[in-house]
Amino acid sequence: MRSLSKVADMMLLNLLFIATSIPIVTLGASLTALNFTAMRIATDKCPSVTADYFRSFHQNFRQATIVGLVLVCLTIVFAAWYVVVPTLALGAVAELILLAIWYVLAFNFAMMVLFVFPYLASFEGRTRDVFRNARLMSWKHPLTALIALAVIVLSVGVTVFFPQATGYGLIWLAIGFAGIATINGRLFASIFSKYIAAASTAGKK
Repeated sequence: MRSLSKVADMMLLNLLFIATSIPIVTLGASLTALNFTAMRIATDKCPSVTADYFRSFHQNFRQATIVGLVLVCLTIVFAAWYVVVPTLALGAVAELILLAIWYVLAFNFAMMVLFVFPYLASFEGRTRDVFRNARLMSWKHPLTALIALAVIVLSVGVTVFFPQATGYGLIWLAIGFAGIATINGRLFASIFSKYIAAASTAGKK
């Protein structure tokens, strides 16, 4: 019954995420609320999916929107870099160096992005600190970042190459986004709990 209850919670969470992401501009707040609620579900601390979701959505709306827009701009910069470099007459060596730098920076960017919204859902701080701490955590916990990335890449890969396995996208509409967020949410919640406990101990001192 607990397992069935979790599945029902994830289906509701998925529906809320899709509904609040439709305006696109709210995607940052939706991703933050998705991660917040998913971590609560994963750790059995979610008495109400709807209440938890909209509480996080409203509390983080402004900052999450700014964070989302910054990430979109950086993604555009990376995409432009990757497209433009091969078209420049720089020579094979220079092009190879620039693309190698791109791959290193893009990989670090992707690892940071994995932590950004879960971090924002769990901690308060300035936007600059959100990016800095998310980047530092991705470096300090590379295995967690790689597992979370693998879960996402595997899910997308199965959808693209074996669409029948996901009901031609129907699973994404039913539970896909929330399911991935909950799987990864258990990983992030485990890491964040250590920082929260350490901060609490330091506060008492």
